[in-house]
Parts: sequence; structure tokens; C-alpha cells
Amino acid sequence: MSSPATTPLAVVLAAGAGTRMRREAPSAALLPEQVRAAAEGAKAMMPIHGRPFLDYTLHALAEAGIHRAIVVRSPQQSSMQRYYEQQTRQRMDVRFAIQAEARGTAHALLSAREAVQEQAFLLLNGDNGYPIGALKRLSQLPSMGLVAFGAESVLLQPSATDEPDARLCAYAAVHKNPQGELVDIVEKPPVPPDWVSMNCWRMTPEIFRACEAIEPSQRGEWELPDAVRFAMRQHGQSFQVVPARGPVLDLSSRADIQAVSDLLRDVHLHL
Repeated sequence: MSSPATTPLAVVLAAGAGTRMRREAPSAALLPEQVRAAAEGAKAMMPIHGRPFLDYTLHALAEAGIHRAIVVRSPQQSSMQRYYEQQTRQRMDVRFAIQAEARGTAHALLSAREAVQEQAFLLLNGDNGYPIGALKRLSQLPSMGLVAFGAESVLLQPSATDEPDARLCAYAAVHKNPQGELVDIVEKPPVPPDWVSMNCWRMTPEIFRACEAIEPSQRGEWELPDAVRFAMRQHGQSFQVVPARGPVLDLSSRADIQAVSDLLRDVHLHL
């Protein structure tokens, strides 16, 4: 019996300004090139063992059978695009879309609409590292869905700054029914959740309608969880939840850089 078809395309959100990382105090534990990247808020291009962190994300996609990626960048990140245009790769076709203004994750996704056209795609963050098995299972869903990571998966990455409960409450809580369908997704929940979203989705072009229809959040941004809830409640869309347990990486702050480097030490990149 043949294996299920794999979603062939990924959209990687990498246009964030890295505000938290830029504002944090320098760390003596970082290499000079990491200090420079942190000062620029360049999370996706943070040097990890001599390669940008984004290379590890693209490697995981290729290992999961996904060989085309659209990276959403800001207008200020032209050096990122130059790097990948000059890089020689065997397994990954990398293209770019530009988010003109930093107006939230749903707005960033809309920036890739023309490049995506009518294809299904995976959607993930450029400053997170996902288990290959989870990406593979997500890519084989027949409809829209997301990976929900067990709380212990997030805590496998040591943090020098956050208590475990505070770290978990910084993410979005995933609520699912017994059939494994998404019921709700709540940003920054008041109590530590059992399952969290790290913005790892399988989407169809239907999600673009919801991204266009929502209003800005209290933070003044068009946010993906709001678009997902709108798609569920107004368009009748369902999202299958893929539960995953295993290390998921988060490069949000300078304190994360050393821990991420340690966890990626034995990865041999093949793009």
C-alpha cells in the first residue's frame, strides 16, 4: 500500500522584528556573530553552528518530504533573500514573499497568498524548530489541521529566564474534542495548558478568506488564531489536531540561543 500524499509546499513566517531579542541585555555566552544577529532581531538568521537557524527549519521540511518553501520576510530583510538566492541546494526550492508592514501573523500569511495560489500548504514559524515526524504527519492530513505539542515537549528546551508555568502560558492553548478536532485556541491562557500551539499548521487557501475578514486584536494586529476561530465559526471549517510529544524549539530570546545550539549540535544539514 502506498503512503499518503505529502503536502508539497510550506509557508515559513520569518518577517518578525525580534523586538524582545533586540531589547534584551547582551550575553557573554554568545558568539560575536550571534550578538550581532540578536541586536538586529534576526531570529531566523541566527547563526547556529555556522548556519542560519532557518536552515534547520528547511532541513526538517525536506526530511519530512516537503521540498518547496515560501519564506515571508520584511522589506528590511533583503540580506536573508540574498543568502538563499546565493546558496546551492539540492532538496529545497526557496522563494520569498514580502510583508510590507509588521501587522500580525494573519497579515503575514496574506502576504504569501499570490505565491500559494490554490495549493494546500504547511504554515510554520521561522524561529521555531519542529520534529520531523510531526511535520510528516501534519503534511499527510486530508484537510486543515495543526500540531498540538504536549506541555513537556516545550519544556525539553531549558530556559534561563522563565519558570515552566510562565513559559507555557506564553503560548496558545489548544482545546480539542474526543474526535481530535480543534474546539478553540486561546492565546496566552491564564493557567498552564496541557497542549500548546507552536504555529505549525496545514492550511488550504480557504484560510485566506478568514484572514481578510477578521478585525485587529487588542494588540492592533491581525492574528492567526482569530482567523482560525473565524474559519471554524463563520465558514464551518474544521481543523484536525495532530498530538505530538518531542522537542520543539523556540528561539524567542537571547537566553534560548545556547539551549537551541545544544539541541541542534548533532544535526547534519542537507538542503
